[in-house]
Amino acid sequence: MKRVALFGGSFNPIHLGHLALAREVVERGLADETWLMVSPHNPLKPAAELLDETLRFEMARMGTADQPGVKASNFEFSLPRPSYTWRTLEALRSHHPDTQFALLVGADNWSCFDRWAHYEEILQNTPIIIYPREGYFVEADKLPAGVTLLNPERLYPFSSTDIRRALHEGADVSRMLPPAVEAYIRRRGLYGT
Repeated sequence: MKRVALFGGSFNPIHLGHLALAREVVERGLADETWLMVSPHNPLKPAAELLDETLRFEMARMGTADQPGVKASNFEFSLPRPSYTWRTLEALRSHHPDTQFALLVGADNWSCFDRWAHYEEILQNTPIIIYPREGYFVEADKLPAGVTLLNPERLYPFSSTDIRRALHEGADVSRMLPPAVEAYIRRRGLYGT
Protein backbone atom coordinates (compact mmCIF):
# COMPACT_ATOMS: atom_id res chain seq x y z
CA MET A 1 0.00 0.00 0.00
CA LYS A 2 1.09 3.53 -0.67
CA ARG A 3 1.69 5.50 2.55
CA VAL A 4 0.55 9.11 2.57
CA ALA A 5 1.01 11.61 5.39
CA LEU A 6 -1.77 14.20 5.49
CA PHE A 7 -0.57 17.62 6.57
CA GLY A 8 -3.77 19.57 7.10
CA GLY A 9 -3.86 23.28 7.61
CA SER A 10 -5.05 26.66 6.52
CA PHE A 11 -1.75 27.41 4.73
CA ASN A 12 -2.57 31.09 5.03
CA PRO A 13 -0.05 31.36 3.33
CA ILE A 14 2.06 28.25 2.75
CA HIS A 15 5.69 28.88 3.74
CA LEU A 16 9.12 27.26 3.67
CA GLY A 17 8.62 25.71 7.12
CA HIS A 18 5.56 23.80 5.91
CA LEU A 19 7.46 22.51 2.88
CA ALA A 20 10.53 21.48 4.91
CA LEU A 21 8.38 19.42 7.30
CA ALA A 22 6.48 17.78 4.44
CA ARG A 23 9.74 16.83 2.71
CA GLU A 24 11.33 15.53 5.90
CA VAL A 25 8.47 13.09 6.50
CA VAL A 26 9.14 11.58 3.07
CA GLU A 27 12.94 11.73 3.36
CA ARG A 28 12.85 9.87 6.70
CA GLY A 29 10.70 7.13 5.20
CA LEU A 30 7.65 7.86 7.37
CA ALA A 31 5.52 8.15 4.21
CA ASP A 32 5.87 7.82 0.46
CA GLU A 33 4.18 11.18 -0.07
CA THR A 34 2.97 14.12 1.99
CA TRP A 35 -0.26 15.77 0.91
CA LEU A 36 -0.84 19.32 2.11
CA MET A 37 -4.59 19.28 2.72
CA VAL A 38 -5.74 22.88 2.40
CA SER A 39 -8.62 23.26 4.84
CA PRO A 40 -11.56 25.42 3.82
CA HIS A 41 -12.28 26.02 7.52
CA ASN A 42 -10.62 24.69 10.67
CA PRO A 43 -13.38 24.28 13.31
CA LEU A 44 -10.91 25.43 15.99
CA LYS A 45 -10.03 28.72 14.23
CA PRO A 46 -12.13 31.81 13.42
CA ALA A 47 -13.13 31.82 9.74
CA ALA A 48 -12.68 35.59 9.50
CA GLU A 49 -8.88 35.19 9.60
CA LEU A 50 -8.78 33.06 6.45
CA LEU A 51 -8.01 34.16 2.94
CA ASP A 52 -10.32 32.61 0.33
CA GLU A 53 -9.69 28.87 0.05
CA THR A 54 -9.06 28.92 -3.70
CA LEU A 55 -6.29 31.50 -3.26
CA ARG A 56 -4.71 29.49 -0.43
CA PHE A 57 -4.87 26.32 -2.51
CA GLU A 58 -3.33 28.07 -5.52
CA MET A 59 -0.41 29.22 -3.34
CA ALA A 60 -0.01 25.71 -1.89
CA ARG A 61 -0.01 24.28 -5.41
CA MET A 62 2.69 26.77 -6.45
CA GLY A 63 4.75 26.05 -3.33
CA THR A 64 4.71 22.28 -3.85
CA ALA A 65 5.25 22.34 -7.62
CA ASP A 66 8.98 21.56 -7.37
CA GLN A 67 8.86 19.42 -4.22
CA PRO A 68 9.32 15.68 -4.92
CA GLY A 69 6.89 13.58 -2.88
CA VAL A 70 4.89 16.61 -1.73
CA LYS A 71 1.65 17.83 -3.27
CA ALA A 72 -1.19 20.21 -2.46
CA SER A 73 -4.72 18.87 -2.18
CA ASN A 74 -8.11 20.58 -2.20
CA PHE A 75 -9.90 17.31 -1.38
CA GLU A 76 -11.67 18.83 1.64
CA PHE A 77 -13.30 21.54 -0.49
CA SER A 78 -15.95 19.05 -1.61
CA LEU A 79 -16.72 17.75 1.90
CA PRO A 80 -19.28 19.06 4.41
CA ARG A 81 -18.15 22.08 6.40
CA PRO A 82 -16.61 22.76 8.77
CA SER A 83 -13.80 20.34 7.96
CA TYR A 84 -13.49 17.51 10.45
CA THR A 85 -10.47 15.24 10.14
CA TRP A 86 -12.42 12.04 10.77
CA ARG A 87 -14.74 12.85 7.83
CA THR A 88 -11.77 13.62 5.61
CA LEU A 89 -10.13 10.31 6.56
CA GLU A 90 -13.32 8.34 5.86
CA ALA A 91 -13.75 9.98 2.46
CA LEU A 92 -10.08 9.56 1.53
CA ARG A 93 -10.10 5.88 2.46
CA SER A 94 -13.19 5.40 0.32
CA HIS A 95 -11.57 7.16 -2.68
CA HIS A 96 -8.11 5.60 -2.17
CA PRO A 97 -8.59 2.08 -0.75
CA ASP A 98 -5.00 1.17 -1.72
CA THR A 99 -3.49 3.92 0.46
CA GLN A 100 -2.59 4.00 4.15
CA PHE A 101 -3.04 7.49 5.55
CA ALA A 102 -1.22 9.04 8.50
CA LEU A 103 -1.67 12.49 10.04
CA LEU A 104 1.11 15.04 10.44
CA VAL A 105 0.14 17.44 13.24
CA GLY A 106 1.90 20.09 15.25
CA ALA A 107 2.50 19.75 18.98
CA ASP A 108 0.00 22.60 19.44
CA ASN A 109 -2.71 20.49 17.80
CA TRP A 110 -1.61 17.40 19.70
CA SER A 111 -2.10 19.33 22.97
CA CYS A 112 -5.81 19.74 22.14
CA PHE A 113 -6.26 16.50 20.20
CA ASP A 114 -8.87 15.31 22.68
CA ARG A 115 -11.09 18.19 21.45
CA TRP A 116 -11.09 16.84 17.88
CA ALA A 117 -14.31 15.17 16.76
CA HIS A 118 -14.00 11.35 16.98
CA TYR A 119 -10.41 11.63 18.20
CA GLU A 120 -10.45 8.12 19.74
CA GLU A 121 -11.42 6.64 16.37
CA ILE A 122 -8.65 8.59 14.66
CA LEU A 123 -6.08 7.36 17.20
CA GLN A 124 -7.23 3.79 16.77
CA ASN A 125 -7.11 3.75 12.96
CA THR A 126 -4.54 6.32 11.87
CA PRO A 127 -0.81 6.67 12.56
CA ILE A 128 0.04 10.16 13.82
CA ILE A 129 3.31 12.03 13.37
CA ILE A 130 3.80 15.02 15.67
CA TYR A 131 6.20 17.84 14.87
CA PRO A 132 7.47 20.32 17.49
CA ARG A 133 5.94 23.76 17.94
CA GLU A 134 7.43 26.47 20.11
CA GLY A 135 5.84 26.55 23.55
CA TYR A 136 4.51 22.96 23.41
CA PHE A 137 6.36 20.06 25.00
CA VAL A 138 5.70 16.46 23.96
CA GLU A 139 7.10 13.52 25.92
CA ALA A 140 7.96 10.93 23.27
CA ASP A 141 8.04 8.05 25.76
CA LYS A 142 4.47 8.78 26.90
CA LEU A 143 2.86 8.81 23.46
CA PRO A 144 0.22 6.17 22.67
CA ALA A 145 0.89 3.35 20.21
CA GLY A 146 0.88 4.56 16.62
CA VAL A 147 1.99 8.10 17.52
CA THR A 148 5.51 9.21 16.58
CA LEU A 149 7.41 12.38 17.47
CA LEU A 150 9.35 13.82 14.55
CA ASN A 151 12.46 15.75 15.49
CA PRO A 152 13.16 17.74 12.33
CA GLU A 153 16.70 18.71 11.43
CA ARG A 154 15.58 22.31 11.22
CA LEU A 155 12.58 24.21 12.50
CA TYR A 156 11.72 27.52 10.92
CA PRO A 157 11.18 30.25 13.54
CA PHE A 158 8.08 31.81 11.97
CA SER A 159 4.42 31.08 11.32
CA SER A 160 1.86 32.09 8.73
CA THR A 161 0.64 34.70 11.23
CA ASP A 162 4.16 36.20 11.38
CA ILE A 163 4.29 36.27 7.58
CA ARG A 164 0.90 37.98 7.24
CA ARG A 165 2.01 40.61 9.74
CA ALA A 166 5.35 41.12 7.96
CA LEU A 167 3.63 41.44 4.58
CA HIS A 168 1.19 43.98 5.97
CA GLU A 169 4.10 45.98 7.41
CA GLY A 170 6.06 45.81 4.15
CA ALA A 171 8.90 43.74 5.65
CA ASP A 172 11.13 41.33 3.70
CA VAL A 173 9.61 37.82 3.61
CA SER A 174 11.91 36.29 0.99
CA ARG A 175 13.44 33.89 3.55
CA MET A 176 10.00 32.65 4.59
CA LEU A 177 8.08 32.10 1.34
CA PRO A 178 8.75 30.20 -1.88
CA PRO A 179 9.54 32.82 -4.54
CA ALA A 180 6.50 31.93 -6.68
CA VAL A 181 4.20 32.32 -3.65
CA GLU A 182 5.67 35.68 -2.68
CA ALA A 183 5.31 36.92 -6.27
CA TYR A 184 1.68 35.74 -6.37
CA ILE A 185 0.87 37.49 -3.09
CA ARG A 186 2.39 40.76 -4.27
CA ARG A 187 0.81 40.55 -7.73
CA ARG A 188 -2.65 39.95 -6.20
CA GLY A 189 -2.19 42.48 -3.39
CA LEU A 190 -2.92 39.89 -0.70
CA TYR A 191 -2.40 40.36 3.05
CA GLY A 192 -2.25 44.14 2.74
CA THR A 193 0.65 44.21 0.27
